[in-house]
Amino acid sequence: MKTLISRLAVTSAIGLAATSSAADIDLNNAEQNVSYSLGTLVAGQLANDFDNLNLEAFVEGFNAAYLGQKTLVNEKEAVAAVQDYQRKIAASKFEGALTNSEAYLVENAENDGVQVTPSGLQYQILTVAEGDKPTATDTVTVHYHGTTMDGRVFDSSVERGEPAQFPLNGVIAGWTEGVQLMSVGSKFKFFIHPDLAYGTQGAGQMIGPNDALIFEVELIKIGQ
Repeated sequence: MKTLISRLAVTSAIGLAATSSAADIDLNNAEQNVSYSLGTLVAGQLANDFDNLNLEAFVEGFNAAYLGQKTLVNEKEAVAAVQDYQRKIAASKFEGALTNSEAYLVENAENDGVQVTPSGLQYQILTVAEGDKPTATDTVTVHYHGTTMDGRVFDSSVERGEPAQFPLNGVIAGWTEGVQLMSVGSKFKFFIHPDLAYGTQGAGQMIGPNDALIFEVELIKIGQ
């Protein structure tokens, strides 16, 4: 006996999905309530993980496995098929994001004042200053404002109203390289290829895999 929901209840609910409607569901009935609720949760998870599902095939596979009948694939084959599909979808999304980032950077490189280093880092000098420049092992104090290509702010010491301090070799490669080009008191704008940022991993909820990043950085101080 399955916990909360019997095999028959789940199988019947799925099997009758094409002919039943919300009006047929009695939420005062504990079994129907939990069955319906579980259905919405499972559907929500599947919708997040898969853009396209063949519901007929899904129901066939679910019914066979849930009733203990012989399935067309064993568990190992099923896991492999799902993982392979997810890898292909992820690769497609990564490639699309990389194409968009590189197209943006190619166009941006043609703008007035934008310079490109051998690594592909792009920068624009907003404020010129004379003075010392940091090395990769220095700790620096900066103000910065970070956005995505479409202008969404994902991090900003400027908006927080408090400069940030960190070792220059402890940040993304685009920062490590770029800030070394700056003198204290200068302000640069960096356009950073994902290979010099967070790559295929992304960072947090706002920086996706293969996203190019844009930072305005003011170098305030070298050393702690």
